[in-house]
Amino acid sequence: MIYRIRHNTRYLYSDSVAQCYSLAHLLPRNTFFQRCRTAAIHVDPAPVTAAERTDYFGNHSYHFSVQFPHTVLEVTAESEVEILAQRQSLSLDFGANCADVRSLMSDLGNEENVVAREFALDSDMVQAGAELAEYAQPSFSDERPFFSCVRELTERIYQDFTYDPRFTEVATPLAEVLQHRRGVCQDFAHLAIGCLRSLGYAARYVSGYLETAPPPGGTKLQGADESHAWFSAYSPAEGWADFDPTNNLMALEQHITTAWGRDYADVTPLKGSVIGGGSGHSLEVAVDVVRLEGAG
Repeated sequence: MIYRIRHNTRYLYSDSVAQCYSLAHLLPRNTFFQRCRTAAIHVDPAPVTAAERTDYFGNHSYHFSVQFPHTVLEVTAESEVEILAQRQSLSLDFGANCADVRSLMSDLGNEENVVAREFALDSDMVQAGAELAEYAQPSFSDERPFFSCVRELTERIYQDFTYDPRFTEVATPLAEVLQHRRGVCQDFAHLAIGCLRSLGYAARYVSGYLETAPPPGGTKLQGADESHAWFSAYSPAEGWADFDPTNNLMALEQHITTAWGRDYADVTPLKGSVIGGGSGHSLEVAVDVVRLEGAG
């Protein structure tokens, strides 16, 4: 199936910004199941410098600077992405077991293992710990298929935690999320990653979009979709597999991948620094994910 995505971000500053320097991860990447057909970013006011690069993790990044006074900054990313159909599985009772995964990870002659081992280490926003290991442990045993255990962990997070956009901020510690059992998709992805790393497995943070359905009997509102986040777990025998604990799903054809990294800090959709701007700013974000007619 084919999706058209429009992601609009608008900053309104209380005073004039003299200069801004920004980094965006808004252009979908190509994966085994995903092909980015077209992608472009428009910035208003027009940037003085702008460049697309491939970052350390293979994501498409966009660097730009606006070097004259402004009180409004608007960044619009538009893309068209083709997603191949994938098969949803609820049990995943096959493949390498947990003991095999840990053993196979020690094979440093496997280049993919070497790359994946970085995602088993602590990162700025996700540190392994005893409490995370304790929460995760009931879902994992050496003889069970690894991805079946990850699927169970995904379901437990969905059942045990409440989606609450008012509870957390970008920098809310993972320990608070675990204690209060509340958060948003970013928090639940970090939680799952922390659980897996605490048990010695590799997991990465995935940023992107999710096609959402309109309310029953209603029509889909423009700008009603949002950026989304989930996680990917690694098995040396099977490779990477994506899971969405916010919705208790494997992340398949309704999930559009923009970027992946160790945690949110590596793939923030839009971040940067400004000179000026007064005491603060307001932020407006609108996302549209549209399945094209006759596609998929």
